Amino acid sequence: MRPEQHAPDAVQWHWLDFEALGVARLYALLRLRSAVFVVEQRCLFQDMDDLDAQALHVVGLRPQGDSTELVACARCFPPGVAFAEASIGRVAVRADARGTGLAHALVTQAVRALESQWDAQPIRIGAQAHLAGFYAQHGFVDVGRPYMEDGIPHLEMLRSA
Repeated sequence: MRPEQHAPDAVQWHWLDFEALGVARLYALLRLRSAVFVVEQRCLFQDMDDLDAQALHVVGLRPQGDSTELVACARCFPPGVAFAEASIGRVAVRADARGTGLAHALVTQAVRALESQWDAQPIRIGAQAHLAGFYAQHGFVDVGRPYMEDGIPHLEMLRSA
């Protein structure tokens, strides 16, 4: 697949609550998260954590003939669900779509979706430590709370309103 097929401008973005995902899109979302977090990163964890129903899901769909295929996803939460602040999590981009700017477009969409749904406010994330520089480009700052999750070093990062 050519990189331009995954370019951010070739992707259709949708902000969907759990019910609006539908069975096929939910299956694709769980499959992508499993491919990234369980298979690629070799983390055995319970992805289906009962929080998906409380999330606003940001999904990036690439046109594929007469249909679309999921290439990126994230979930956004209001304050008090994952952290005291609003938050973004389960940020995932298909392996063959990385390096195209799609991950940056996904985080930008997630911030916009969160602020549109729950107003501008601080956003806290639990970022894999090796991605601190990536998230810093979106205004997130390490707040000095490193921790291990599923064998991967993580940092709490905060983006001010």
